[in-house]
Amino acid sequence: AASVVDVPAPKEEKAEEAAPEAEAAPEAAADVKISAKDVKALREATGAGMMDCKKALKENGGDIDAATDALRKKGLASADKKAGRIASEGAVATYVHAGSRIGVMIEVNCETDFVARGDTFKDLCKDLAMQVAACPQVDYVSPEDVDPEFLAKEREIEMGKEDIQSKPEAIRPKIVQGRLDKLVNEKALLQQDYIKDTNKTVQDVVKEAVA
Repeated sequence: AASVVDVPAPKEEKAEEAAPEAEAAPEAAADVKISAKDVKALREATGAGMMDCKKALKENGGDIDAATDALRKKGLASADKKAGRIASEGAVATYVHAGSRIGVMIEVNCETDFVARGDTFKDLCKDLAMQVAACPQVDYVSPEDVDPEFLAKEREIEMGKEDIQSKPEAIRPKIVQGRLDKLVNEKALLQQDYIKDTNKTVQDVVKEAVA
């Protein structure tokens, strides 16, 4: 669960003094090189989304501790240690469709060996492998994992389509965003309708299994 931290508003005179730095911040942040390793580490420590972690690292000069504090202040990071626990256990599951034309191998991680050895977890892994086989369009686990560069390219393509160009300019971004949201849901495993019960999503099934 996210923790929201109320940040007191600064006094007016201090806000005026800090204004020049605030104007320079975006340019400085743009020059900071952020590695995928640091983004992953921050995600594991906070449970925040990939894009939020990348932005926080840029705004804080690549300092993971400072980025963590920034995410917590925005209510985007977990206040407890659960998000930072290492999922060092797990299992590998496979599924081969009839006729052997489709095969899937996935790795599902959990925090303890006790969970990994349980029938509930094993069944979940098998079901997830089957789900992946049934959803060839899936490229990511969650919406937060979708590559922002991929989304930027798709946005550019959508904005250039004839049907969008024929719409009033004011509503084009909203239409394109709707299409991108749909695309993200199609690409993310957790957003898929569960093949054994379409009234649930894969995320619902995972939550039930770990409850």
